[in-house]
Amino acid sequence: MNIAAIVLTYNEEKHLKRCIDSISSIVDKIYVIDSFSTDNTKRIAIDSGAIFLCNQFINHSLQFNWALKQLDKETDWVLRIDADEYLTSELANEIKHKVFKLDKSINGVYLSRRICFLGKLLRFGGIFPNKVIRLFKYGYGFCDYRWMDEYIKVEGKVSFFENILIDKNLNSLGWWIQKHNNYSSKEVLEMLNTKYNLLKGYRIFSADRRNKNASIIKKRDLYNALPILLRSFIYFIYRYFIRLGFLDGYEGLAFHFLQGFWYRFLVDLKYNQVCKEIESSNKDPKEIVQQYLNINIKSINTN
Repeated sequence: MNIAAIVLTYNEEKHLKRCIDSISSIVDKIYVIDSFSTDNTKRIAIDSGAIFLCNQFINHSLQFNWALKQLDKETDWVLRIDADEYLTSELANEIKHKVFKLDKSINGVYLSRRICFLGKLLRFGGIFPNKVIRLFKYGYGFCDYRWMDEYIKVEGKVSFFENILIDKNLNSLGWWIQKHNNYSSKEVLEMLNTKYNLLKGYRIFSADRRNKNASIIKKRDLYNALPILLRSFIYFIYRYFIRLGFLDGYEGLAFHFLQGFWYRFLVDLKYNQVCKEIESSNKDPKEIVQQYLNINIKSINTN
């Protein structure tokens, strides 16, 4: 029995070796699926013994599902890990000794993901550790079709491992802000498609609520029911004060303000702006999306 790891990359020379080193003792093959990096990602991957493949990037869901099709058919389990993440030695040991002893009815495993922000491993705020399915039997899991906040769906029962997966990005705070600015545009596109059906028939935006965690659905529905330009502030208060985010000190304040308030407020501002333009203009909504969000959805085949 064997495990194959999938790592999606674009210019990840700062992180890739650390990631590969953390998983090399427990996986049989590592597939680095690259989006035509311009740094040393390819060399690092090949020097580390990984299988290096390139594919045009549209979004994480499509990229990961394309990667699944490249795996050796003899693969038993699949580990999904981001390049800026790594397994603790305790988690690697737990996977090594437990995964092949799981009951045959178990087709997936939740791992506990913790974020390191500005050099500090965050503990509070009600979102740590974040339980994510990152390990599943080959043929029983795939990435759901979403533009943002994609997750692994598994057919069958799912178990849980106790030890920690660390997300520790080494790039600058400016890089983080720019990344989340781009993410906010993609999340707005999800919201716009729900309202205006911009990409009719395109599976990437389908929302299969039956396969989502019930608690996640409840929290999202509650958040969406709040006043649109007030809810980000309420969410920050909830995370920082009620769920004790302030106990993580300066780093906790920075993270919960930026990720819990600034990012969510930016999404709502962009959404309001584009909605007003669509409703007051005679332009094609897809042109407006490209103009305001810098996302060309005209080129996406919806047939």
